[in-house]
Amino acid sequence: MKLWDKGYTVNNIVDKFTVGKDRVLDLQLAKYDVLGSKAHAKMLQKIEILSEEELKNLLIALDEIEKTIDEGTFTIEEEFEDVHSKVEHILVEKLGDTGKKIHTARSRNDQVLVDLHLYAKDQITEIKKLTQQLFNTLLELAEKHKEIIIPGYTHLQVAMPSSFGLWFSGYAESLIDDVIMLNAAYKIADQNPLGSAAGYGSSFPIDRKMTTELLGFNTLKYNVTAAQMSRGKLEKTVAFALASVSGTLAKFASDVCLYINQNFNFISFPKELTTGSSIMPHKKNPDVFELIRAKSNKIQQLPSEIMMITNNLPSGYHRDFQLLKENFMEGIELMKDNLEVTNFMLQHIEVNTSIVEDSKYDYLYSVEEVNKLVMNGSSFRDAYREVGKQIMDGDFTGDRAVNHTHEGSLGNLCLEEIKTKFKNIIEM
Repeated sequence: MKLWDKGYTVNNIVDKFTVGKDRVLDLQLAKYDVLGSKAHAKMLQKIEILSEEELKNLLIALDEIEKTIDEGTFTIEEEFEDVHSKVEHILVEKLGDTGKKIHTARSRNDQVLVDLHLYAKDQITEIKKLTQQLFNTLLELAEKHKEIIIPGYTHLQVAMPSSFGLWFSGYAESLIDDVIMLNAAYKIADQNPLGSAAGYGSSFPIDRKMTTELLGFNTLKYNVTAAQMSRGKLEKTVAFALASVSGTLAKFASDVCLYINQNFNFISFPKELTTGSSIMPHKKNPDVFELIRAKSNKIQQLPSEIMMITNNLPSGYHRDFQLLKENFMEGIELMKDNLEVTNFMLQHIEVNTSIVEDSKYDYLYSVEEVNKLVMNGSSFRDAYREVGKQIMDGDFTGDRAVNHTHEGSLGNLCLEEIKTKFKNIIEM
């Protein structure tokens, strides 16, 4: 069954090519399609397209479909083009002419838009919850290990003292920026496109504010053309937010891969959480974090892919948009997996408490010595030259005591302030 069927059969090659993977992908949108149909039916009854009895029967039938979706028994067979045609087929099969009325005053274009907007809202909400769990774990680790000094690096060269407290809480606070991006994407998704039909509205006296309230949208996309132009823009905006989170995770995963290396030996994980080599019995490989990094990088290219598909398309609907679904949905699932697995791994991280005792970190404290000289009255440039000469002559013996007190330094992590900052953003 095709919603645009006019009584002739499309060549099988064309049919297979144009449908693509929609039957599989649309299973993730099925419950949203039912929710949209319920709201649409209630609105049609209000404007007297449907009688009260017809509405009652439609809602009962839609509830039954929703139950099969929840139970995992809902399917989209090959004779159906997508979720919209399958749902309408069931309604017609159950209710006859009443089922045929459900498509009044809407198009597949605004149907899929509604489905995607509702889907995006739910997925962003879930990703924010997973991000919050990871944030909490990072802050707990920062508090637990805040006294343990580790080398900080610039250009991958030993630079200045850092700490596990700084490292963990630095990534925690970085997640705040990512949540701001997720919030922005949510606001884009939280606009009702239903009623825009094929992008030019309808001559039916529909009530779009009613469906906006019924579907829980904050507002509606008033201009019907603007509503249709949100296809592609919605996916791109969400993809940028996913890429932001993924950038943080990819960098963290790279740190882990370095820090677990024997030449660093800052951290380790139980052997059950690492993998081995087929020929080298001593190996404990950080495969999990290498995959987190690779999958995060895959997500970071998603906005570019969406832009390449949608750039320079004129207004109105184009079948190009169909190709956005697969990688968009895959990106969301990868994002959730990465957050969940990162949080799981961090629950089992083991830190080395005596890293900087190694003599190769002796120069880690050179800046501390420069600053002490400045505090005792020397100019910074003279102090810098004096310590530099000591290092060149092999006479440097810096004090390993560190006293940083300003906000956000290793001696004043401001963990409570970061926690409050996150709380204010996550609840938006």
